[in-house]
Amino acid sequence: MKLSKIIMVGALALGLTSTALFADSVKGQKLYSKLLKDPCDMTGAKFAAKHSQEEWKALKTAGKFEAEVIKICPKVKAGELSESVQENIIDFAIEFANDSGNVPSC
Repeated sequence: MKLSKIIMVGALALGLTSTALFADSVKGQKLYSKLLKDPCDMTGAKFAAKHSQEEWKALKTAGKFEAEVIKICPKVKAGELSESVQENIIDFAIEFANDSGNVPSC
């Protein structure tokens, strides 16, 4: 009985964790549509496809995501995107990168 409770709690925690991770890319997709789609003059699919998942992760790790957004979308100015917005959009870009096999709906 005790083992089954532990398994149930573990499964629930795993389910909530994976949902939370997916939620960031969903939020990032909404933020891209709201804040970057017009200034970038491209869909989220085209934006995310500019790099592979590893390339997006490297930009995130190096702290160069904002600079890359400005390079891809010259109408975007430094400081326009908060850190939390950038985090969500980069999660979206990683989820839908050119080597992910996923296609966003924006």
